[in-house]
Amino acid sequence: MDTHHVNVPYYQQKRRVRVLLPKDYDKETSANYPVVYLHDGQNVFYSKESFSGYSWKVIPTIKNHPELQKVIVVGIDNAGERRLDEYGPWPVDNSQTPEFMEAGGDGMAYGQWVVESLKPFIDSHYRTRPEAQSTLLAGSSMGGIITAYIGAAYPEIFGHLGVFSLASWFSEREFLDFINANPLKADTRVFIQVGTNEGNAGDETFMKNNRINQAYINSTVWYYQSLLRSGLPVDQIDLHIVAQATHHEKHWADHFLDFLKFSNL
Repeated sequence: MDTHHVNVPYYQQKRRVRVLLPKDYDKETSANYPVVYLHDGQNVFYSKESFSGYSWKVIPTIKNHPELQKVIVVGIDNAGERRLDEYGPWPVDNSQTPEFMEAGGDGMAYGQWVVESLKPFIDSHYRTRPEAQSTLLAGSSMGGIITAYIGAAYPEIFGHLGVFSLASWFSEREFLDFINANPLKADTRVFIQVGTNEGNAGDETFMKNNRINQAYINSTVWYYQSLLRSGLPVDQIDLHIVAQATHHEKHWADHFLDFLKFSNL
């Protein structure tokens, strides 16, 4: 695994970005690889540094499934205290807590940074397959909304999206308006997963009626419907509504393999 610290100009800081290379990368010098970009990089590789104490189990998933195509995995650390700002393309529109009433709004700058700075950096430093059909993007919760946004904003860059526990209720109207107005390419594949028991105390501070479990399900279904209305073929979408699954890395880890397989990796 390589570690880089890449400049993020809109926050005037360096961001840790880790790159997990395939086995025998240095020996297979003529091979080029698809790239999987994952948000919330602190939660991706190691449970000891994950927010919940449980990682996405990316490394064991790849090791235990040699049938998968070899890939490069890029874990992009979040912005810490400014995570909501950076992963929210639009300001929150339903917070009931004063400290969160101005959250969000920097997601467009983040998306531009990923596309115009980070991806070219990765493509220039590693033997990647840079075309859209070999470029995957995934995230959970607020990482889900920024994944869906970036996928719609830059459909020529990312050919596969993994949208886990979509938190588009954060700014639902703006999100759906954007998705409806910016259709994906017809060959884009979108893997979607949500649980029926997603809510937690932190999320409930945003909701007037505290029906956060239903909010996650509604957001997911509305996104799915918007993709269909915009012309994405139904067989290009893999929707999982999982009974009793909670808002936790364990459930996202459980479906990470399904995401890779649906992306034909």
